[in-house]
Amino acid sequence: MRKVLVIAYYWPPAGGPGVQRWLKFVKYLPEFGFEPIVYVPQNPNYPIVDEKLMDEVPKGVKIIQQPIKEPYWLASLLSQKKTRAISSGIIREKDPSFLEKLLLWIRGNFFIPDARKFWVKPSISFLAKLIADEGIQTIITTGPPHSLHMIGMGLKKKYNVQWIADFRDPWTSIGYHSKLRLTPFARKKHLKLEKAVLVSADKVVVTSRTTQKEFEAITPKPIKVITNGFDDTLGRVDLDSEFTISHIGSLLTGRNPLGFWQALSEMVQENAAFQKLVKVQLAGVVGEEVLQSLKDFGLYSYVVQMGYLSHEEVLEVQQKSQLLLLLEIDSEETKGIIPGKLFEYLNAKRPILAIGPDGWEAGDMVLEAQAGTVCSHADVALLKNVLLDSFTRYQQGNLECGSAGIEKYHRRALTESLAKFI
Repeated sequence: MRKVLVIAYYWPPAGGPGVQRWLKFVKYLPEFGFEPIVYVPQNPNYPIVDEKLMDEVPKGVKIIQQPIKEPYWLASLLSQKKTRAISSGIIREKDPSFLEKLLLWIRGNFFIPDARKFWVKPSISFLAKLIADEGIQTIITTGPPHSLHMIGMGLKKKYNVQWIADFRDPWTSIGYHSKLRLTPFARKKHLKLEKAVLVSADKVVVTSRTTQKEFEAITPKPIKVITNGFDDTLGRVDLDSEFTISHIGSLLTGRNPLGFWQALSEMVQENAAFQKLVKVQLAGVVGEEVLQSLKDFGLYSYVVQMGYLSHEEVLEVQQKSQLLLLLEIDSEETKGIIPGKLFEYLNAKRPILAIGPDGWEAGDMVLEAQAGTVCSHADVALLKNVLLDSFTRYQQGNLECGSAGIEKYHRRALTESLAKFI
């Protein structure tokens, strides 16, 4: 089999959505004639850990680990709590403290492209022998963190290998990038590095058509859209007896669905049966502003904060829920963001209420699969109608969802597409 070197930062026991993509690609690549060799950090600073994912690492796969130096310990001397929050992607938008502003400024302007930059040079040196010894012809880097693409670029310059850069998220156009308090110099450097990666890579993989179009304006190299997906890992379970509305993943200020909370609040006040049976389940980190909104709308007592769940537990919650909530920030720059949870939502075959910007690519996918309803954040009347209709069908015992044509999002099918692109 042809050997492929996969360079990744997030790998079990890392938790969260970032680890799933390449864990599953590595699982299925041997079926299509490729032997993956995985290179990951030995001592990473994972903000979320899911030990159960270690059981999903394919037996026999070769995993190479090397130490990484990360600066979070230095920043944590100032504030361990705030440093961990920022490394987890929690950026408070309302009234950030001076210390939070300082940490963001340091993160954005001193660590370009990101805090894993110190792993680049040691990795290039270490991997030289591995490439020769293993006869590796293809290397794949996956980001974020985008510093891993710098490893790919360095290896490409030195060796006659094919380099594929996989972007799970955009680089300079992603929403949080503008919150890093970048100086003009830092902003230009990010753009320069992004272009260098896109031009130097032999091929580029992205997760959305929006990112593909954005990158096509920068590079003439082949760009392939390979979305995230789902894998059949859990049998069917019984539905919740209550009218559960579940959101999986971080729910922070930008995604705070004020229009939905208003619609939900009105339903609670106007419909006694709804008030008795509704339960909102939030799995993952919930921001302070979101919790305050729930209190302001009189909904706090209807909410269950589930905290971080293992991937196995997430699958169960999705399949048991009556309604699944998919949220995105209402902005132009988020139209191309397709949350990884969408594909597992589709596989759960529970109705989806998707709330996001007009022209949202993920919303189009929900409609294409006939898997639910798409609303804007501001359309309270429509949101309320969706809740009423869903609750009525729940009472009648026919709140169902078909998720048509989703086989193309199975991890095996996606890996076949990747193998052909390699």
